[in-house]
Amino acid sequence: MLDARIADALVRSGKRIVVTGAGGWLGLATLDSLAAALKADFKSRVAAFGSSARTLHLLDGTQVQQRPLADLAHLEPCSTWVLHFAFLTKDRAETMDEAAYRAANEQIRRTVLAALDPIGAQAVFVASSGAAYKAQDAAANHAMRLYGTLKVEDEDAFAAWAEASHRRAVIARVFNVTGPYINKHQAYALASFILEGMAGRPISVRASMPVIRGYVAIDELMSLAFAEMADAQGVVRFDTGGDPLELEGVANIVASQFAGVSVERAQIVENGADVYHGDPEAYRRALAKHGLTPQSLSQQVGKTIDYLQGGQ
Repeated sequence: MLDARIADALVRSGKRIVVTGAGGWLGLATLDSLAAALKADFKSRVAAFGSSARTLHLLDGTQVQQRPLADLAHLEPCSTWVLHFAFLTKDRAETMDEAAYRAANEQIRRTVLAALDPIGAQAVFVASSGAAYKAQDAAANHAMRLYGTLKVEDEDAFAAWAEASHRRAVIARVFNVTGPYINKHQAYALASFILEGMAGRPISVRASMPVIRGYVAIDELMSLAFAEMADAQGVVRFDTGGDPLELEGVANIVASQFAGVSVERAQIVENGADVYHGDPEAYRRALAKHGLTPQSLSQQVGKTIDYLQGGQ
């Protein structure tokens, strides 16, 4: 759930909220937080868009009608905040033809940008990625560089809109997120650790080099996003933070939630480290600016366990 003060301010703002990429992990989790905040006004104030028309199902039973992204510009104009999550992610970059992958993401960008002024957008939140730092990294694989490059292009395009129109753009490079609606369970270390713990099996960390991650809760991130969107015009950028931990430490926190579950760490035999997190101190300062307190990883793990134990 959103921070109570920020949820109250959102209710009082009267803003319409548009969510693109509504059927993805971040989109669904944000819809869930908005439903809890807006209550009876949720369906009249929130519009969801994605790759196709379909019904989205939230944890409380609320059904959300997602419309095709191409319909976005057809909304009646009114004071609107746009939460932009729509993007073909890195796993698609690994399997699609590069030209097709570029074209698909560029079309998403053009569609959303073209709709902002006609629908009355006052602010946009852009969920970028820590992969943006990999765009020019020769050590990163091709799919990561491609994904990162297109994320940078998104950041620049929406920042340019805000500057030219004297509106607001909040751009977050998102690294590692926790909480409800987490998907791709075997691809994300935290989710796979939790599933092992739920099954009563030892949690194995197999990496042969140190792997350092920092996690933030999705509702904390979106509380910060809404707080920043309410600020004056212009562009603000930040990275998600979280306390950096080697995966053995992450696994130990997960294991502590389950009786009798142990952690097995493979021997570290490689030099270097796999590091993927933002600046934790800068992120804490961004939270503190709005009176927000970061959630501990234990808290985040507990919420994620609750979701996964619900059979999701």
